[in-house]
Amino acid sequence: MSALKGPTMPTVVQHSNKRQFRWYNVFIILFMSLGSIEYGYSASIIATTLAQPSFISYFELDTREDASTLAGLMNSLYQAGGFIGVWTVSIIADRYGRKQAIVYCAVVNVVAAAGLTGSTGIGMFLAFRFVAGWGGWTIVTAIPIWMNEVSPPSIRGILVDCHNVGFLLGYNVATYFGYAFYHLPPTNNWGWRGGMILQLFWVLALLSGIHWLPESPRWLMMKDRHEEAARVLQRLHMPEEVLVEAAQIRQSIEADRHHISTWLSMIAKPSYRKRTLFAMGMALSIQTSGILVVTNYGPTIYASLGFDTNKQLLYQIGWCVVALGTGFMSFLLIDRFPRNKLLSFGVGGCAMCLAIVCGLIGKFASPQALENPNQPALSATIAFIYLVNCFYQLGLDGVQFCSLGEMFPNHIRAKGVVVGVATICAINIVWLQVAPIAFEKIGYKFYLVFCIPGMVAATWLWFYFPNTLGMPLEEVARLFGDADELYSQPELNTVTILEKSPEGLEQLDDAKATHVETA
Repeated sequence: MSALKGPTMPTVVQHSNKRQFRWYNVFIILFMSLGSIEYGYSASIIATTLAQPSFISYFELDTREDASTLAGLMNSLYQAGGFIGVWTVSIIADRYGRKQAIVYCAVVNVVAAAGLTGSTGIGMFLAFRFVAGWGGWTIVTAIPIWMNEVSPPSIRGILVDCHNVGFLLGYNVATYFGYAFYHLPPTNNWGWRGGMILQLFWVLALLSGIHWLPESPRWLMMKDRHEEAARVLQRLHMPEEVLVEAAQIRQSIEADRHHISTWLSMIAKPSYRKRTLFAMGMALSIQTSGILVVTNYGPTIYASLGFDTNKQLLYQIGWCVVALGTGFMSFLLIDRFPRNKLLSFGVGGCAMCLAIVCGLIGKFASPQALENPNQPALSATIAFIYLVNCFYQLGLDGVQFCSLGEMFPNHIRAKGVVVGVATICAINIVWLQVAPIAFEKIGYKFYLVFCIPGMVAATWLWFYFPNTLGMPLEEVARLFGDADELYSQPELNTVTILEKSPEGLEQLDDAKATHVETA
């Protein structure tokens, strides 16, 4: 950029939420959500696949004594792959860029989809379910890091919530196609291979256009690529807002350079340890909702209520439609209510609904009761299972990714999100491996494993979890014990420049601004 020439008068440019927004912001978020759809499809296609007659006969799940264990492995290995894979995201995201991390995740998903589609034995299928989990959970982790760092702060929650809605679209598409493939002849193996190969569509579409999406301006500034960061900001914001945003980011990055950002620091430094423990606690609390068990074993649950395979798949479609509808409704809540209250509302609501489901199944879905089924009671059971979904989507799914991004500053954000997602995977390995065996051995009592911890978690979230909604970085830092670390000067909320244009960006070396947004 050329230097300014001639006499100029100083101009004061103030921060403005209105100047942050461009429709380009929405477009890039929606396009990147193709990766979110990939995860939703990859994670949920197994639910309908396990009910496909062709899949059951091909892998002899109708005659094997260890069929329940194998069904559990198909889901727990997915989570195990995710648990191991997510730790690679921070390495790539911090070293090579947020976009390159997403490209890496997409490529792993391509390999997984091809391997699952071509599986010729149960061992091969299980191995590629592990790879699919690696790809699915890494893309879950990488995308919100990028989304948080390119979204305008004023509508960050809504835009990052598109990640969650992408999951839900993936769940729906997987269920629709699973139901369609069910109507193929039982001897046609494309009844299950077809569902697997369609995983390729979303990531290939993403890879075809990701070159034209911007890199995170925050990552570019961390790598001292200021001119590239300035060009990205000019695409994301109005010209005057670019000046303020660039100053805020640069000031935050300079402050971060003095802080330790190793994995050891996540435990050794008290304020980082507090963030890490809260991230893990939130993840554990959310998984007491039992949502993944119900999502992945939906047809199995509906079968226990006495419904045939066709009805099982139709109810699974209904589950996904309810999830998508309430997912869109969450846009209206996520930036209006405190993060901790929404989380508590979601976990507590799920726990209460599962307690009712437990009672209804115990009374009306025992083998004796199903000899003369009480259809209104069975329909009520389905309704409360659907309500679990409503509470989860309104209070939990989108909020968790916003909270993870907001709790951690730039230099450890990737590591912080990885810790949170890895915790989700770890607890899900347990839930999904034991679920088919638990349903077989203790039946409806398995729901109590979620109800009691869920109420405890809801209480903890309400009273002790920090609310980061709309907080500038310096205030978030104080929540976690960083009161002495200065990220910005609180007395200033403007940038003084010589010329009010993007070409004046080179003057921002000495500019200062408050309310540093790093999410």
